Amino acid sequence: MSELTLLVLRLGLLALLWIFVFLVIYSVRSDLFGPRIPRSVRAAAEAQRNSDPAPQTAPAPAPAPTPGSGLPKPEPSAAVSQVVITAGPKAGTTIDLPETGLVIGRSSSAGLQVSDDYTSNRHAKVSKVDGVWTLEDLGSTNGTFLSGKRVSTPVPVPPNTTVRIGTTQFELRPQP
Repeated sequence: MSELTLLVLRLGLLALLWIFVFLVIYSVRSDLFGPRIPRSVRAAAEAQRNSDPAPQTAPAPAPAPTPGSGLPKPEPSAAVSQVVITAGPKAGTTIDLPETGLVIGRSSSAGLQVSDDYTSNRHAKVSKVDGVWTLEDLGSTNGTFLSGKRVSTPVPVPPNTTVRIGTTQFELRPQP
């Protein structure tokens, strides 16, 4: 082979190596920060956000039930004092529910540590709000489910209702 051919092959190999390096960097960047959004799409979204939306009227609040109105009275969750794990790696475990609430996840700082691949480090939180125990998803990847429905905002947890996080299921129960 002539020297010119070898030089061209070397430069071609060098170019391919640099292309590979840039593709790896782009892939890592996309994984960390998400895909790039074109300027035209960003500008359209910004214009839509800044446009004056049509005035919306809020629905009138429902009247508060009066005693004896026939509506069922919700069971007070103040009596709830335990978390009972009903399914998963720690099935049968009972944990006292602290008044300050309970963070559930894989982290060592979580009050209830759940070791499975479908649980985030800080997955969900059970806390008392105005005397009612509520369940809040803390931005987990796989979601938190109350009675089979995905939780997106803090929701009240009735006693003896199934909560699922990953492969673990538990219920809030009163002291026996």
